[in-house]
Amino acid sequence: MEPLVSELPYARRPLIAIPARFSATTSALRHAAEVNARALVEAVWRAGGEPATIHPHAPGGTADPAEVAARLTRFDALLLPGGGDLAPHRYGASHAHEAVYDVDDEQDAFDLELARQALATRTPLLAVCRGLQVVNTALGGTLHQDMGGPDREHRHVRHPVALAPGSAIARATEAEKAEASCYHHQHVDRPGDGLHITARAADDTVEALELPTHDSLFLAVQWHPEDTAHEDPTQQRLFDALVAAGAARVG
Repeated sequence: MEPLVSELPYARRPLIAIPARFSATTSALRHAAEVNARALVEAVWRAGGEPATIHPHAPGGTADPAEVAARLTRFDALLLPGGGDLAPHRYGASHAHEAVYDVDDEQDAFDLELARQALATRTPLLAVCRGLQVVNTALGGTLHQDMGGPDREHRHVRHPVALAPGSAIARATEAEKAEASCYHHQHVDRPGDGLHITARAADDTVEALELPTHDSLFLAVQWHPEDTAHEDPTQQRLFDALVAAGAARVG
């Protein structure tokens, strides 16, 4: 798979911001860490981008919009990755389901503000799994907190997804269907303002969203394209599209 950005020595690769995920333990480090999945980073690199993990800074669970906006201006595109569950109060729920896990107020506040600023500035955006849920929440949407237990959740599952003809994701992947690698137990309930559903699983789970008013690239998928991007050109094209959109901003 050929990247869409020049690989000449020392060429300026579009800088792709990826907010870190907090990790309590990481091999070979003596402290808690901030990480991103290697498969995700490598998919961006294959596309010709420079993946840049950024620190989630939102003390006390509150992010400074001006600070987040200023930090985002350094980057050409944004990738919102997967991770733990959003706190249900972030989308108006009065209580948390017992299956909700790995909630972190600082992570939530930072990701949500980063999504808002990316949307406000028309920054090219690819949102993956939790990232889709973050964007949906940032736009006033809601989530189903749990899909109904192990027999209904999409963990360690691959399944076909039909892509709406003419949609942003169909154009980006150059496909009418995709084989989705999933790891989630939550999914979209009510789509956020302006969001259109462009893919569903056979069980009616929302698998992709787009925002027609976003006049730059906007791709949001509930699955994990990084899982199979190294062997599936359809999945790699999502990262190619993000990097190409970032490159267009570099000039």
